Order: sequence, then C-alpha cells, then structure tokens
Amino acid sequence: MDMREQSEDMILPISDPQSTPEAPVAAEDSGTPSPDTDDLGPQVQPLSKSEIIQQLTEIAGRDADAISRDEVGHLKQMYYSLRRDEIAAERAVFVDAGNDPEAFAPAPDPDEDVIKELLNTVKEKKAEQARIIEAQQLANLERKNAMIDEISTMSADTDNVNRHFQRFREIQTEFKGVGEVPPTAATDVWKRFQDAVERFYDQLKVNKDLRDYDFKKNLELKQLLIAQAEKLAGEPDVIVAFRHLQGLHDKWRETGPVDKEIREEIWAKFKEASAAINKRYQTFFEERKQKERDNEVAKNAICAEIEAIDLSSLKSFSAWDEMTRLILDAQVRWRKLGFASKKVNNALYERYRALCDKFFAEKAAYYRSVKDSQEENLRRKIELCEKAEAYMDSTDWRATGDALVALQKEWRTIGAVAKKQSDAVWRRFQDACETFFQRRKKATSGVRQTENANLKAKKALIASLQAITDETPREDAVKTLRDAMAQWGQIGHVPFRDKDKIYEAYRKIVDDLYERLDMRNQRAGMAKFESNIDEIKDDQQKLLRERERLLRAYEQKNSELTTCQNNMGFFTSKSKSGDSMLRDLERRVEKVKEELAGIEQKIKVIDSHLA
Repeated sequence: MDMREQSEDMILPISDPQSTPEAPVAAEDSGTPSPDTDDLGPQVQPLSKSEIIQQLTEIAGRDADAISRDEVGHLKQMYYSLRRDEIAAERAVFVDAGNDPEAFAPAPDPDEDVIKELLNTVKEKKAEQARIIEAQQLANLERKNAMIDEISTMSADTDNVNRHFQRFREIQTEFKGVGEVPPTAATDVWKRFQDAVERFYDQLKVNKDLRDYDFKKNLELKQLLIAQAEKLAGEPDVIVAFRHLQGLHDKWRETGPVDKEIREEIWAKFKEASAAINKRYQTFFEERKQKERDNEVAKNAICAEIEAIDLSSLKSFSAWDEMTRLILDAQVRWRKLGFASKKVNNALYERYRALCDKFFAEKAAYYRSVKDSQEENLRRKIELCEKAEAYMDSTDWRATGDALVALQKEWRTIGAVAKKQSDAVWRRFQDACETFFQRRKKATSGVRQTENANLKAKKALIASLQAITDETPREDAVKTLRDAMAQWGQIGHVPFRDKDKIYEAYRKIVDDLYERLDMRNQRAGMAKFESNIDEIKDDQQKLLRERERLLRAYEQKNSELTTCQNNMGFFTSKSKSGDSMLRDLERRVEKVKEELAGIEQKIKVIDSHLA
C-alpha cells in the first residue's frame, strides 16, 4: 500500500471531550450546597422563565445554521432547574401544612408547554438542516465518484496524454471545490481519488516538467504541514492541538502527491508528528476517565458519610453544631472534587444535595422547637423570680424559708432558656433568695455560740474515731464507732463555714473504719446513711442532690435487674453448665432486688426530711 493512503488511519474522531455539566445551583447560608462548578468557566446570570421563553422564541426564529445546540441546551437546563426549585418550594409548603408528603402533586406549569413547543420547533429546524446536509453530501459523493471514474478513464487512454492533461487539472480543482461527503465514505473516496491521480501521473508519463512542478509545489506544502504538526507538540492544550491536527490532515489529503522516491519518507515524518499529538490526546482522556472514576468513588463516600448520620440522635445544640461542622467539611471536600462520569454525575449531585437539604431542614426544625420551649421556660422562670422577690422582706423565717426552698426545687425542674438570657434570669432569682436567707442569718446570729460548742464536740468525736488503730479489738472499735455515730446525730448545727469541712472529715473516717472493720451489712450501711442524712437534714439542696443520685443508682440497678431476667430466658437447666449459669443469675437477681429495696428505703429517709 502507498504510504499516503495511511494518513486516514492516523485521524481520530473529534468529539466533545467534556460531558454536559450539572446545572449550577446557588448555595445559601442555610446550608444548601453549591453544585460542581470546577470547569464551568465564567458564571452566567440566572434568567427568569419569561426571559428563557423570550430567548428561546428568538432562537426558534433563526435559520438552522444560526442555532447553537449548546445555547438551547443551556436554556432548557436553566428552565428545569427553576422548575425543580418551584416544585421543591410547593412540596415544602404542602408538608408544612401537615399533609402527607406521598400525596403531594405539583401544580402544572403553563410555561412548560410553551417551552416544549419552542424546543420542538428548534429540533425540527435542526433535523431539516441535517436532512439537507445529508442529501448534499450524497450528491457530493456522486459528483466525486464521477470525477474519479473520469480520471480512471483518462488514465487508460495512454495515446492522448496532452489532450487529457488540461481536463485532468480541471478535475483536480473541481474535486477540491466539491463539499463534504458522508463521513463513512470520506476515507474511501479520498483513497480512490489519490489512486486515480497517481495512476494518471505514473502510468501515462505526462510531461515531466509539469509533473516535477506539481511534485515540487506539493512537497513544499507538505513540508509546511509537517512543520506545523511538529510545532503542535509545544501546544499546552492537548484538545486544541488535536483539533488543529485534524485540520492539517484535511489539508494533507487535499494536497497532491510528491515524487515517488520521497513519498514514504515525507509521509513518515508527518505520521510521526501526528502520532505524538494522538498519544497525548489518548493519554489525556484516559487520565480524565480515571479521575472521573476517582471522583465518583469520593463523592459516593461523602454521600455515605452524610447518610450514616442519625438525625434522631441529635438532641442538643452542641450535637447539631458538631454535626454541622462535619457537613460543612463534607461540602468543602465535595467542591474540591471535579466531575464524575457523565452517566452518574447528575444523579450523584442530586443525591448529595437532597441529603444536605434534609440535614439543614431538620436542624432548622429542631432550632424552632427548642426556641419555643426556651421561651416557655423563660416565662416560667420569670414567674418564679417575681414570687421570690415578693418574699425578700418577709420576717416569717421558717415559712418563707420553706417557700423559697420549694421555689428552688421547682426551678430545677424547668428546662434551659436561651444563653443570652440564662445568666440574667438566674442571677435575678438567686439574688432574691440570697437576700432573704442573708437577712434570716443575721436575725439568728445568737446561735453561734451553740454552733461553736457543737463544732468542738464533733471534732472530739472525730478524734476518738481517729484513735482507733489496727491493734484495737474489733468489738471495741465497732462499739466506739456506733456510739460516735449515735452521738453525732444528736449534736446540733455547727457554723455554716465549717459545716462541709467537718462533715467531710467525719465521713472520711467513718468510711475508712467501715472498710477496715468490714461493716458492710445492710444494717450498718443504713445506720451510716441515716447519720449522714441527719447531718445535712437542714440543707434542702444537698438533700435533693443526694436523692437525685439515689434515683440514678436505682435506675441503673433496675436496668441491671431487667438484663439479668432477660438473660435467664436464654439458659436451660438440661445441661450442667446451663444449670450452673442459671443458678448464678438467680442469685444475682435476688442480690439486685435487695439492693433496690435498700435504695428505696434510703429515698424514703430523705423524703421524710424534705419540705
């Protein structure tokens, strides 16, 4: 095969290297993410539906040659993006009204029919244009085939070279002037034409001067094309380089033959320069496909991260804030990623956007509900402040003190208020309470001497307990401890500033002796507890805190009891191992029940001291 015939094999089809990008959607502060815009270039100002219809109407009135498919596609995509947002807004209103989301049906859009009609008009014009082009290409193919046949006929008439040469040159010019043929026949027509031309030159031995002139002229043109192809190796944009290369191949096919001795050499140079561009072009698309696959994996992973979030578990501002930081981080990582493959890119984005929209919608709903709850809590706390302030000047020390303690207890049952109001309303309530209690303290200062004597007596008891050593007989030590505990409960109040300190010293030595003397039975524990409670019986807040601690312990033990009882259902006594484990569980259940009874008894002791 002649080397010139191989040029067509080096030409790759020119196609759009980039899939259609997803429609841009503006990201709001509410958390809705923006779509991938990495490769979109300059941003276009969004249009209203009326402006879209106006532009489509203008485009539909153009000639088919003046209609850009990209422009029409962009307007169509922009309309359906607006339509999706309208439907989403209608759905939100529908659901907020308390309707079932599954029953939602969007209202029809009259603009959609207008747009579809305009798009059909454009489509029909482009289709008609394609039919005309196809018919013209077929006519061009027929003309070129006739020219090739005429050259072949002249090639066979070896006796009339001079007479046919002028017509031969006219056919060459006419052949180049004929338009495009169907792409499927282009290569074959070009090869047949070159074969016919070469046979005319080679077989009919035309005038050497004319032939040499043509060869020289064609050689100059082809050397220029080679230089241009080699220069494309320095073009940084491989897409631009490849498209320019296609133009050079078109010109190469249009250029006539050169001297037979250098045909293979000249073609080899052009082929080598083309191969370098083709290799870069192929590598570019392979790398881009791999990058798209990597982006698809990364975007699926981000969606999976968001889907794994259990929104029902977010019960506090801090939990929502922490999860918001994770969502925003995921959005940053998403925006850094490029496109995935065309077949999944739009679906991935819709999935990602729906997940983010759901998160921020749930967050907004939570904040609204908490805000309503905090406003109600603030109202209730202000009422307590007003009640406490009404007691500040009272001199009915006992009744008013009990009333304020009750208000403090009620305060703790009310939930939180907004942070910006929390400190102020608490300080107001606390100031009212402290005002009364400080007044009561000053009015009852005459008991200080008694309290100091009580402090001295309690220190003496602690000293007697500290004197117990490992050499002290156990019976004597136990008796000393129990006597001290009985006396401690009979001793009255101590100065307030020493109250916690002296009690902590007493509790520490008692706990240490209980451990050393192994006095862990229930009676000893209850006696110790009653003594402790008796010590703090006038401090309502400490009593309430101790009661709350016992309630939490009771809930834990009750949960443990339920677990043990459930586990008992999994064992059978038909085997030795099963029987042994069942007995262990039964003993554990009885022990937990005893512990629950003890906790209930302690709660009753506290309740007897609460106002």
